[in-house]
Amino acid sequence: MSRPTYDELCEQLEKLENQVNSFKETEELLRESKLQLTRLFNNLPGMVYRCSLDEEQHPTLVFVSKGSRDLFDVAPEFFTDQHTNVMETLAHPEDLASMHKEQASAILNKRPYKLLYRVCLDSERQKWIWDQGECLYDENGNPTFLEGIMIDISGQKLREYELLQENQRLRVTFDERFKFGSIIGQSNGMREVFKLIVKAAKRSSNVIIFGETGTGKDLVAQTIHEQSGSTGAYVPVNCGAIPSNLMESEFFGHVKGAFSGATSNRQGYLAAADGGTLFLDEVGEIDLALQVKLLRALESRLYTPVGGTELRSSNFRLIAATNRNLSEMVRQGLMRSDFFFRLHVLPIHVPPLRDRIEDLPLLINEFISRYIGRTDLLPSIPGKIRAAMDSHHWPGNVRELQNVLERYLTFGEMVFSDLGFKAVESGVNVGEALNMVQTCGTLSESIEAFERHLLLKALERNHWKKGITAKELGLNMRTMQRKLKKYSL
Repeated sequence: MSRPTYDELCEQLEKLENQVNSFKETEELLRESKLQLTRLFNNLPGMVYRCSLDEEQHPTLVFVSKGSRDLFDVAPEFFTDQHTNVMETLAHPEDLASMHKEQASAILNKRPYKLLYRVCLDSERQKWIWDQGECLYDENGNPTFLEGIMIDISGQKLREYELLQENQRLRVTFDERFKFGSIIGQSNGMREVFKLIVKAAKRSSNVIIFGETGTGKDLVAQTIHEQSGSTGAYVPVNCGAIPSNLMESEFFGHVKGAFSGATSNRQGYLAAADGGTLFLDEVGEIDLALQVKLLRALESRLYTPVGGTELRSSNFRLIAATNRNLSEMVRQGLMRSDFFFRLHVLPIHVPPLRDRIEDLPLLINEFISRYIGRTDLLPSIPGKIRAAMDSHHWPGNVRELQNVLERYLTFGEMVFSDLGFKAVESGVNVGEALNMVQTCGTLSESIEAFERHLLLKALERNHWKKGITAKELGLNMRTMQRKLKKYSL
């Protein structure tokens, strides 16, 4: 074999140099491309990663982007220097099995994987992670790397949890189709009230409830308190029933010796409502002097009992109600404007019964079932009387409806005060009540239904004074209390 000539050697050397230069150019392009990808990955939200896979498909992190600092509060080296799958040590133990199953299935079927799991940053902090990626394979189809991105979705999971909690609460509340707490209605006006109750329950803002007498403003206030999840007390106050000279003491309490008759310390409504809800019914009846002191307590959460010098605190949520035009009262100087604006944060207007007449059948059935103590034996109301009820103006609203129905069921007559309408047709009088309860099923059920009826009427005659009612019926107070509990009275 002849030796190559000098020219041939020079030609081969030139080719080799060209190959080396081409390799260097390719190497430089690859290095630049890698730098560009790394810069891109480091600026992406979340954490980009690459894992190598061993023969048993155990992953080891070989690249982690700088997103690890935001996601896990650690540098990328924390993951890559340990030469293992650090994510398995961070993942919540309850989520590991589902993670392994989904990833193994994706590798086997050569498809992308999507994982949702929790990571434990320490004993108190957890995050929800969305992990999405896919596997790379060699020329023989063997899995070699996992590449993907992890994103923190803890905020989204928290919102989902809050929505779930709210939906569960609403399902419980709306377990009867047109009933929200103790409030009944299917009209558009009442649906709007329901929406505002839900909105008010999620906030701590003051609420003012407007509505005519008898529309159920107190039920709206109590439902807001119940739906808010507050663990404190619900303290209702009828401002119109408190003498003006006692209002300050009733609200703020007093110390012993503050005035004649103050023989001991007494806490007021503000102290009783600490951590809960203070409901001021007929708030327009509060005089100007007390408005100033209540406003101060609302703004600072501090007050002083009558006759005392020591400041006390009460963190309560205020709900007020009125059937008066508070704006007009402000113009007339009967209410302070600053007190009005402090109350008027979230207004709720409860419609009168005449504007929600489609709710009448629901209310009638509810009140009759309460009266007779069961829902499967509701007596029908003749068409003539129902027509009169539909056309009635209902100045007393729902409270008037309840009273009219009780009179009808007891005495067999229906009287509307403002129209002078009186019907005595197919009513259920006292004698017929005996016949009605006899159809309640067993003898025991019939006796209980009649006993409840007698107890309810005796309480109403005596204005719900339990002591007088017990004496009239020949019962001791212990037996009276037991029967009130038994019949949910």
